[in-house]
Amino acid sequence: MSHLPIHAILPDVLAIVARTNRLLLQAPPGAGKTTGVPLALRDESWLGGQRIVMLEPRRLAARAAAVRMAETLGEPVGQTVGYRIRGERAVGRNTRIEVVTDGILTRMLQDEPGLDGVGCLILDEFHERSLQADLGLALALESQAALRPDLRILLMSATLDAAPIAARLGGIDVLTSEGRSFPVETRHRPPPAGRTALETAPAAVREALAETEGDLLVFLPGEAEIRRLERTLDGIGSGEGIEIRPLFGALGFEAQRRALAPASPGRRRIILATALAETSLTIPGVRVVIDLGLARRPRFDPASGMTRLVTERASQASAVQRRGRAGRTTPGWCWRLWPEAETRGRPAFDVPEIVTGDLAPLALELALWGARTPDALTWLDPPPAASYASARDLLARLGLIDPSGAATDKGREAARLGLHPRLARMALDGRAIGAIGLAADLAALLEERDFLRASDGEAEADLGLRIDALAEPHGRSALPAGWQADPAALRRVRANASRLRRRLGGSSRLGEDRAVIGRLVALAYPDRVAQAAGRRGRFRLRNGKGAVLPPTDSLAGARWLAIAQMGGSTGDGRVWLAAELGEDDLRDLFTDDRVTARSTAWDERAGQVIARERETLGALVLSERPVPARSEDVAQAVLGAIERLGIDVLPWTPDLRGFQARVGLLARLEDGAGTWPRLDDDHLLSTLAEWLLPYLPGIDRRSAFARIDLRAALEARLDWPQRQALERLAPVRIAVPSGRAVALDYLAGDVPVLAVRLQDMFGLKETPAIAGGRLPVLLHLLSPAGRPVQVTGDLAGFWRSSYHEVRRELRGRYPKHAWPEDPSEAAPTARSRPKKSC
Repeated sequence: MSHLPIHAILPDVLAIVARTNRLLLQAPPGAGKTTGVPLALRDESWLGGQRIVMLEPRRLAARAAAVRMAETLGEPVGQTVGYRIRGERAVGRNTRIEVVTDGILTRMLQDEPGLDGVGCLILDEFHERSLQADLGLALALESQAALRPDLRILLMSATLDAAPIAARLGGIDVLTSEGRSFPVETRHRPPPAGRTALETAPAAVREALAETEGDLLVFLPGEAEIRRLERTLDGIGSGEGIEIRPLFGALGFEAQRRALAPASPGRRRIILATALAETSLTIPGVRVVIDLGLARRPRFDPASGMTRLVTERASQASAVQRRGRAGRTTPGWCWRLWPEAETRGRPAFDVPEIVTGDLAPLALELALWGARTPDALTWLDPPPAASYASARDLLARLGLIDPSGAATDKGREAARLGLHPRLARMALDGRAIGAIGLAADLAALLEERDFLRASDGEAEADLGLRIDALAEPHGRSALPAGWQADPAALRRVRANASRLRRRLGGSSRLGEDRAVIGRLVALAYPDRVAQAAGRRGRFRLRNGKGAVLPPTDSLAGARWLAIAQMGGSTGDGRVWLAAELGEDDLRDLFTDDRVTARSTAWDERAGQVIARERETLGALVLSERPVPARSEDVAQAVLGAIERLGIDVLPWTPDLRGFQARVGLLARLEDGAGTWPRLDDDHLLSTLAEWLLPYLPGIDRRSAFARIDLRAALEARLDWPQRQALERLAPVRIAVPSGRAVALDYLAGDVPVLAVRLQDMFGLKETPAIAGGRLPVLLHLLSPAGRPVQVTGDLAGFWRSSYHEVRRELRGRYPKHAWPEDPSEAAPTARSRPKKSC
């Protein structure tokens, strides 16, 4: 161990861990912390013969670390050093150092909160901040505080923002190892405008091959990009002494081990890897790193309940980790396929999964722990409230927690299966209906990446096709032409399904009804039940959001779907994996969630009120039938229709509009005193229920609006004294000197208009006024033929001035009529000449 850089600070590590129970150790990749620290601690006196448990967030790294430590001791793995990962274990009675993965640590803590027999817990590569690692730390900290103050907790990381983390953990000691690294020459090769980093990666690889020595490690965001670049680079393979090796999490263990193995003599490797290769793993021979600067991470949307994979810029910390891979043993080179100036704009560290991920597994574990809220524990980053509430809601729907938030019996059993709560519920329900094999197959294939591919594009969404492929020896004969199954992925699904069947107490799925696939999926994904909506391939989810399938998909014509996987953050989500669901199954599964309700609403197309009784499941309509409408509901629906259609839809007449204007005029003259009610259109529309509702019985369609007694409804807004005052202050007609009663026009503007023949006004000296003399009317003086000759609000001024010019014109046109020189003293007349007195 003396050649490892970590050796320089091991005395400090041992001293601090001997006197305190918490330590944060920072050491760059290659420093030897993963293997050196556990081996150095195993014989410390304070350990008292207890075990060291070390958490590695990745299965490949956990295996590799245990094997490497065992080799250092000259032993096979499983003696002093062992490991436990999902579905595989190599531990014995004498194992002192046990390397485990995330889920294993959580189960250990849940089964034995005091971690009896464990003296030290190491969380390695903690900078990755997986959800289970954060949960494991929170549970371990509470166990340490309440039950095991002697338990040592050691966090180890290559890149971590140590100061704030140390502060949150109560002033934890921090040690830093400088490690050992060689110079790495960094070259920035941003893609030209209009091209992506992936498109320029082949050129970068060829340039690096021509100008450097040693193996190349290319960092890509995911398997799809790895496979695409692998095909592009195929031409520079064996003929040039090059071995192209993919490395990503979904690869089988043997394939991952082959990727890490040294190249054959005289050949160079090009390792195409995801972030899996950033830390933990030792990859000898790498002298060149080509970094596209991208990472693919899950992002959970509480509103939709869906997790989507997002490709985003890798953080500065990740870029440092990746670059460092080129300088582990000798000087190296790093090609960065982005502009140099962009580096400073990248986030400093990766966002922890607890902030962006699906919190359903965490919420179930907290319920089992007895913590009804996350606040009961110490977190480096607390779970976001919205995501946590969404997770609790899902667990309640699945029946895994009760209304108080405590885990149910089914919840406790689900947690022990080591599956996502949705899939655990599926497995348990499969056992309950005698379909253990089918449920195990479904849970296993939904837990893994889809193993089916279609040569002409995306494979169909039908889960039944995948179940049939699992039953075939090679997964081929059950598939449509042009489809193929990924053999490695198929083997993983089969192995996981076999393990799950054994845990559930079954052995196969012979004789199990394939028709229950949709039922099992609906039980696991109750929020993703969907109903056909509109054209082929369009569906509506229970929460009202949309989902789509290509019209050519075999499920596109289904009436009901149970959707297991879908993507998309805005608009309609794309369905990736689903099963057809029978309506009888739907009704049976969601008896307590179905709602039968009567709705009475205005039908715009029919122009009338229609009452229906609907049976619904969230936004989905299971059945609908017309029913007689209650009169009060009809009236409310009509009010709503009038609000939408506008006040003009009521049976207005000019007389009623005049009434409205007369009241409005007096209200304005009162200047807000409130003496008169508001009858303007906006106010009437906003207060329909107050004044119109009593006049709507029997009105259920637009053609019946003419029968509404609008006059009575409006007049009812005024009490008896107001009605009398209205006739007095804003009369409909006004008497003129000739003896006629002439109508006032209240709709012509702010001032009422009196349109009257000029001769009817002879003898009147002042302009007529209303509202108790406060408001002179506007006179439209007419010729004997009824044509306007003057508009004035000052009759006396008109007699004195403009009248004489008007008189000259009218005498010539109407010679039989009297046109006195002083009209203010003349007798009014409605005839051509005044009658002579007898």
